[in-house]
Amino acid sequence: MSGVWVFKNGVVRLVENPGAEATEGSRQGSRKKVLIHTPSGEVINSYAVLERKLSSLGWERYYDDPDLLQFHKRFTVHLISLPRDFNKLKSMHMYDIVVKNKNSFEVRDNM
Repeated sequence: MSGVWVFKNGVVRLVENPGAEATEGSRQGSRKKVLIHTPSGEVINSYAVLERKLSSLGWERYYDDPDLLQFHKRFTVHLISLPRDFNKLKSMHMYDIVVKNKNSFEVRDNM
């Protein structure tokens, strides 16, 4: 067994190929995710497009918080909360949309 012992956050672990792990991690971290509307194959590149897709699925805008863009589905407890600026949309927001709209959206790596 060969490699380098790494101490991080109070945990010691053996990294067998530290150069490969660092390169792979930085490559994955820099890969931007995109939200895809699966029925049409369209990339969601603005809130206007997203709002049209969500409203066709029964989601309504919720105007309670001025700092967030929110959508509510009538007769459910589901609420989608997104940052006001589309450029601050992160993969966690995208996955929230996917989970609450099965078979309508998916998240992919931007190629």
